[in-house]
Amino acid sequence: MFRHFINLQWKSFFRSASFKTNIGFKILMIFGALYFIVVFLALGLGSFYIIDKSGLGDPLQVVNGFMIYYLVADIYIRYVLQKMPIMNIRPLLYLPFRKSQVVQYSLGKTLFSFFNLMHAFFFVPFSIILLVEGYDPIGVVGWHLGIFALFFTNNFLNIMMNNKDSVFYPVVVILVGLGICQYYGWFDITAYTVHLFDALYNQPWYALIPWVLLIFMVYASFGYFKKHMYLDGGLATKQVVAKTENYTWLSRFGSLGTFLQNDIKLIRRNKRSKTTVIMSVLFLFYGLLFFTNSIEAYENPVWRIFAGIFVSGGFLFSFGQFVPSWDSSYYPLIMSQNIQYREYLSSKWYLVIIATILSTLVSAFYLYFGWEAYMAIVVGAIYNIGVNSYLVLWGGAYIKTPIDLTSNKKAFGDKQAFNAKTLLLTLPKLLLPLAVYALGHYLVNPTVGYALVALSGIIGFAFKDLVFRKIEKIYKKEKYKTLLAYKQNT
Repeated sequence: MFRHFINLQWKSFFRSASFKTNIGFKILMIFGALYFIVVFLALGLGSFYIIDKSGLGDPLQVVNGFMIYYLVADIYIRYVLQKMPIMNIRPLLYLPFRKSQVVQYSLGKTLFSFFNLMHAFFFVPFSIILLVEGYDPIGVVGWHLGIFALFFTNNFLNIMMNNKDSVFYPVVVILVGLGICQYYGWFDITAYTVHLFDALYNQPWYALIPWVLLIFMVYASFGYFKKHMYLDGGLATKQVVAKTENYTWLSRFGSLGTFLQNDIKLIRRNKRSKTTVIMSVLFLFYGLLFFTNSIEAYENPVWRIFAGIFVSGGFLFSFGQFVPSWDSSYYPLIMSQNIQYREYLSSKWYLVIIATILSTLVSAFYLYFGWEAYMAIVVGAIYNIGVNSYLVLWGGAYIKTPIDLTSNKKAFGDKQAFNAKTLLLTLPKLLLPLAVYALGHYLVNPTVGYALVALSGIIGFAFKDLVFRKIEKIYKKEKYKTLLAYKQNT
């Protein structure tokens, strides 16, 4: 049965509308995986001797002291990058497959994820060196098995965080709270966790505790997915009472006004879009990390522009990057109408521009930290309007991931929305304004740096018509690939 499921997944991969994009991106991922394998292997072979020669203490205890950071970084990277087990479940429910088999296969696939296997390239060589250096074999085996049980627990915890808000938010609150306490010196969690990890070596039977925790997470994940595998339950589309909303004042703008009305209604009526707006509001406070000098690494003046880009462009990045995926459920209907692509794209552009201007005005409270802080936000907004607004629309032509508007999952962004082309388009969004500012700042003075970034945005705005014609051609070229991708459920 499992072999049949694997065969279905294999066919789904090669028959996907975005196969060419996926294969190119997967080749890049393979090179990235090889790089991390080499890095982890080198650390696994050399970290014991590096720690020993540096005089930091017992290498095993030093590693145990940092293990809590390793596990937290692991769960964060998993949430951002790890692909959840995806199967075309609805068609399978009509076939003579037991639901438990489908769930077992879907969850079992995650055990062979690179996010689990890559840790072996560090911990297996490190454990072997511990044995070579005379550490107790039973203790090393107990420590090794206990640590790997925690990583597999992270795997299933990440699955639950991706699907249940009741798991996601408590975990985030706990980790953020401990991180803040650690940073300000109020409470050092490592003073306690180091003894827990040491116990896995000193008392090897303690390794049973992580394995019990892993078994609990496996059963919890299995029970959740099996419970929601019903067409009239977890897989059903929720029905709500329709509400009528009129924005007649936008009608004076013709077709542009009609599209703006639809976008405003979409944002007000759907979970995913509402969550995106909330996230864009939270971006307003992102600059506090940079302008309060609370983090030493961010004290470099170039980071001010980075903060200004995100403070003013929270909505631009969180909403704009998913154009036209927001309309994926009725995109075929839009394309069947007598509608100019230029009008459709202009409505999205004006929406993100209005949001950028409002964000810039609201963020005026940064004047408390000095005029340079707010100036960074203003010039960041000008750059967002004149450059980044085009880039997010341009990148959207290559994002063929449909969005479930009834779900607020992945409010931070969908990992499937990234491919080689969108990643390349990310560089001028973030790195170019930093480079332009640094050029003016270090060659002349900060004011010239701000002026150059603002000038880049003004020049981009002046070429709006030319840029829109280019973007329109790209959307027309990708039109039928996008339509086909939105019809697929995988």
